[in-house]
Amino acid sequence: MFQSFQIQAPSSALDVDLQHKIDTKTKPPGSLGSLEKIAFQLGRIQGKTIPDVSRAKMIVFAADHGVVDQGISLFPQEVTPQMVMNFLMGGAAVSVFCQQHNVPLRVVDVGVKVDLDDHPLLAKRKVAYASQDFSQTAAMTSEQVAMALQAGVEEVDQAIAEGNQLLMFGEMGIGNTCVSSCMMSALLGDDATLTAGRGTGLDDHGVSHKANIIQQSLLRAEQETGQCMADWSPQTLAEQVGGFEILAMAGAMLQAAKQQTAFVVDGFICSVALLFAHKVSPQVKAYAMFAHQSNEQAHQRLLEFLNAEPILSLDLRLGEGSGAILSYPLIQSACVFMAQMASFESAGLSDQT
Repeated sequence: MFQSFQIQAPSSALDVDLQHKIDTKTKPPGSLGSLEKIAFQLGRIQGKTIPDVSRAKMIVFAADHGVVDQGISLFPQEVTPQMVMNFLMGGAAVSVFCQQHNVPLRVVDVGVKVDLDDHPLLAKRKVAYASQDFSQTAAMTSEQVAMALQAGVEEVDQAIAEGNQLLMFGEMGIGNTCVSSCMMSALLGDDATLTAGRGTGLDDHGVSHKANIIQQSLLRAEQETGQCMADWSPQTLAEQVGGFEILAMAGAMLQAAKQQTAFVVDGFICSVALLFAHKVSPQVKAYAMFAHQSNEQAHQRLLEFLNAEPILSLDLRLGEGSGAILSYPLIQSACVFMAQMASFESAGLSDQT
């Protein structure tokens, strides 16, 4: 499955034209700051000097996690399907922000522990009724890894076929900050005390307990595989400590990049999905736009490792794709200034100082 993600870097053929177009707008060079970088990145990805993100889609992947049995979350697993229904009924933060910006929302069940009722916004791609408790055994089988990745691939293919030029990803799953922290520790070698955060509001004792569970889980996995986690392949890492929705997002990111389509990474959990995708194919990062730096303690470390420049810093820690949709108007503005802002020549102004 991983061998299918052959990603080409965006072409540099238009780099000079893009930079010239940006620099000759009626403004001092560089004065639109990060918007200029966003415009350049989008232009490169789309292969045109006037990029367009007027058609965008939000895809939220949802799943449950067996490690919740170890008491690493303040909330019970029943909250996962309840929140999924809240998304579908339009009551969640990501729902109202998508409505505000006229962005269609799709929720994908890849592993919620119960069966969900049919809904026009819901895609049923359940891999299993939650992953296994990875503190006790491998989180999933090799077949389940492939199914989770494929769910993301197919959702992206459908979204691009619909004409969407920008994809945004989000997640829902009680316990998935623990899973993400565990995956991050495995991928970067960071101690769990550095990757475990408060998630949905754990106190110091709760964070310490989460870190201990992560350490125990990684030790269990190393003993079971007979390999140091630094030597794990993406397949082994996914099987041992992955989460269905995180792998589905990684598959979606890899497929978007393969299809040369820009995508927006939300917060900590989505960034871990990108980190995993980056291990599979480093070129994926060229197609990623980082919405924000979240309030999770490990997110700043993760963004620094990826050399990422987040668009927003609003002290968010909600997840759901909420930060991604909040960044969308600024990404639109980067396209608008390229399309509509006058150049010195068109405005009859001198660009000499």
